[in-house]
Amino acid sequence: MRLTALLSRAVTMPVILAWLLFLPPDEAGAQPALQPLLQEHQAELARPSRSTIGPVIAALLASDHPGITDFLRKWEAREVYLRPEDGLFFYAEKTGSRLRLIDIDSGAAVAEPGSREIEQIRPNAGVRREVAAALVPFELNAADPARRAAALDAIARSAEASQIAPLRESIGTETDPALKIRKERLLTLLTAQFAPTRSERLDAIAGLAGDISIEARGVLNQLTATRDGVAAALPAGANIARVLEPGTDLTEAQAHDRLVAAGLAPPRQTAADLRDVLAQHIVEGAVGGVPLHRLNTTAERIRAYEALERAGTVPPRAAPDEMARAVAAHVFYTEYLQPDPRITQAAEDALAATTRTLGLYQVADLVLDGLSLASIFFLAAIGLAITFGVMGVINMAHGEFIMMGAYTGYVVQLFIPDYTISLLIALPLAFVVTFGAGVAMERLVIRHLYTRPLETLLATFGISIALQQLAKNVFGTQARPLTAPDWLSGALTLNDIVGISTIRVAIFVLALIFLALLLFILRRTRLGLEVRAVTQNPGMAASMGINPDRINMLTFGLGSGIAGIAGVAIGLYAQVTSEMGANYIVQSFMTVVVGGVGNVWGTLAGASLIGFLQKGIEWFNPSNTLAAQTYMILFIILFIQFRPKGIVALKGRAAGD
Repeated sequence: MRLTALLSRAVTMPVILAWLLFLPPDEAGAQPALQPLLQEHQAELARPSRSTIGPVIAALLASDHPGITDFLRKWEAREVYLRPEDGLFFYAEKTGSRLRLIDIDSGAAVAEPGSREIEQIRPNAGVRREVAAALVPFELNAADPARRAAALDAIARSAEASQIAPLRESIGTETDPALKIRKERLLTLLTAQFAPTRSERLDAIAGLAGDISIEARGVLNQLTATRDGVAAALPAGANIARVLEPGTDLTEAQAHDRLVAAGLAPPRQTAADLRDVLAQHIVEGAVGGVPLHRLNTTAERIRAYEALERAGTVPPRAAPDEMARAVAAHVFYTEYLQPDPRITQAAEDALAATTRTLGLYQVADLVLDGLSLASIFFLAAIGLAITFGVMGVINMAHGEFIMMGAYTGYVVQLFIPDYTISLLIALPLAFVVTFGAGVAMERLVIRHLYTRPLETLLATFGISIALQQLAKNVFGTQARPLTAPDWLSGALTLNDIVGISTIRVAIFVLALIFLALLLFILRRTRLGLEVRAVTQNPGMAASMGINPDRINMLTFGLGSGIAGIAGVAIGLYAQVTSEMGANYIVQSFMTVVVGGVGNVWGTLAGASLIGFLQKGIEWFNPSNTLAAQTYMILFIILFIQFRPKGIVALKGRAAGD
């Protein structure tokens, strides 16, 4: 029995082996080789171009080979190599300075050639976009979220009707909430453009109403796109957007030009054209039988041209009355490219809703910009408001205290590279430095000129020039960087329209902090009480035991210190140069004068008025900020004619001055 079993096995095993060898690959369960399929398109894959690669990709994907999508991904990522000696394709991996070739079918390493023995296939950006678009249906369900996001990017770049079905199917299996929202939104955009039924498109278009994103507006604008048309009568069945009236919607000349472009009328002829044509047809001292000496008037030239026209020498000329008749005999219109009137009407309604929403968000963005600029002006002017209001000193060097604060922050960052820590140190240090400089300036110069305002103005102007030159000598003329921490480098973005940089938000918060701090000092501390007393009536304050001279010194130092802190804040987004203070001194004085001298609330009101006014003017003419500032100054000149004491006027000495 055992012998019989052994003989049976000996006969059976070769039969099985032969059957496995000659069995077709599909029946044996083996995967068909990919390399032969690639060799059918070897030339196109090795030297890809955007004009020829489309049919090749379609043919490869139509083969339904399980490895073709991986190959195309690697090929797009430039991870496929060609061996010139036999034309075979390989994957590769780095092994030091050499490449290890990986067989595309088996995945086994086959060789480690030198860089000159192998060619990397480098499809250009256009070819890679074609591949990415072709792989979209496969990538939408990829395990890697990054690949699914890339597939959505590819759909957004080149939308097609064929992408609706795979995109809709992938939504149900999407596990990433953000990607699912993006897929649903992209499906709405595709449905609005390419859905097979009108009802689906109308529902999708209605869903885009009020959507201010660039993609949604692009789709709606595409659906409402028009082209100009002209005909003897309105074409039947055309989706007419608007009928244009010559003389109202377009001039007669523009209407005639459209007729000429459509081949419905001869071109107009200018006086120069008429003269040039006549000059080419001079025969024996005459043109069309009209002697040359008589061609000095337009009427004679036209008569000569008409003679040439009757002789068939020149093309017909459109006379003014002929132009008018030609224009009157035709109808001018704009026609929607989209033939379905209900689709275009729905798109127009959605676009109108989007325009209204867009306007509201633009107003909100303008308000944010105005608040941001107002907070900057407030920080720059509040110190000047204190010194000007209490002491009546026109300090033209106030901008240089802002510059000193900015340079203080720059120096701190030279020694402390951590931008967050350096900022926390720079703010109080800038206050100390500029406070000391302000006290020194008040003790050495200002205190001797209190009763001579013109000389005070000239003295502080000279000091400002000296401080600018000192900064140039120390730091040079080049702008110095004052770098914001990473947590201040971004932006708060609500949507495509409304957004504001984080630095400006921080400056706004800093302005609020200073507003609260100053109100606390002025209303809740002894120093504030004495400052208000000196502001209202210095003689009475002195009789009550208050030293006005000391209050003036501390007040000037406080105003200068606040300017230093403003300089650090402004330097985080503006260039730190020796002239940076001059950019804010004019706005600071305008803020103080408009708001009301010596009043914190007045400074806030003035900064708000000037900030919103400047941004509002810039909104009407965004390309010319200089014009906006000019108009703003003119408005302020008119404003102070009607309210010379500012928005919030003081009583006492400041009011009398």
